[in-house]
Amino acid sequence: MKTNENNIMRVSEVQRERYTLIGEMGEIDAKLKGNLYNSGEYPVVGDYVEVIFNPYGDSLIEKILERKTYLSRPDRSGHADGYVKTLVEQPMAANFDYVFIVTSLNQNFNAGRIARYIAITVQGGGTPVVILSKADLCENVSGYIAEVKSVSDKTDVIAISSVTGAGMSELQKYFRSGVTIALIGSSGVGKSTMLNAIAGKEVMKTSSIREEDGKGRHTTTYRHLFKLDNGVTVIDTPGMREIGVCDIDEGIDNTFSDITDLFSQCRFSNCRHDTEPNCAVKKALEAGELNEKRWRLYQRLYDENFKAKRMKAGYRK
Repeated sequence: MKTNENNIMRVSEVQRERYTLIGEMGEIDAKLKGNLYNSGEYPVVGDYVEVIFNPYGDSLIEKILERKTYLSRPDRSGHADGYVKTLVEQPMAANFDYVFIVTSLNQNFNAGRIARYIAITVQGGGTPVVILSKADLCENVSGYIAEVKSVSDKTDVIAISSVTGAGMSELQKYFRSGVTIALIGSSGVGKSTMLNAIAGKEVMKTSSIREEDGKGRHTTTYRHLFKLDNGVTVIDTPGMREIGVCDIDEGIDNTFSDITDLFSQCRFSNCRHDTEPNCAVKKALEAGELNEKRWRLYQRLYDENFKAKRMKAGYRK
């Protein structure tokens, strides 16, 4: 079938083997055509797909169009690392412009998790934006901003309060008609409250957090896509306290480009940056030009990604 605009729609929701699609003709339900189902590559929220329309029942998705950007994570199918035979990369969302990495300024804040989200976003071709929510409850906002910027200079960092309105005007530059924004972060960090404040009405249900441990209740239980009145498309995702990495060399290298640039200055091309002489990394650490915490964070992500790549290739150890 020849591709034309009339049979291209966008995936707004996925529930098991059923898909909700939106397009010029409105919203329809669809299933996968047999050849696509058997291929093992399935659409995710945000995908553009070719559709065979059926006015008397479920329409059929016959092709996934090329993804401009994507988010993915390792899928261990519920197994611990030692019991995973082959690690599978699981796409989560596609075709967004920005990824809002939302974390609240309480016990939820974790620089390592933010670094993972940034690297995964960069790997998938998107632009990360770190949103530090609940700034009205924090006495050291500037310190947290500086810590995130020390993780990566590749992202904008904005501290906001949906209560006082602080920082909300800085978000407006991203909310332009035709733009797609993906929201990621833990439950209860204020993704819904932030978006409702931007929209000027309730477009997402809100949940609270347990203040004793900073953990939230899941408001969003599945990924879905919807449009705001100003033409901005939002992809909301369920809260995730942790996210693994899988085959994101480029994302890590770009996020930590200052560190990878040092590698080429080492005396030995196979330098382990440990006991070797004339190591540029060690020199930068000793001179205070490279933050020790940032270097350790890079090492953890690199090691995690290396192990995940081996598991993806079928190696157990």
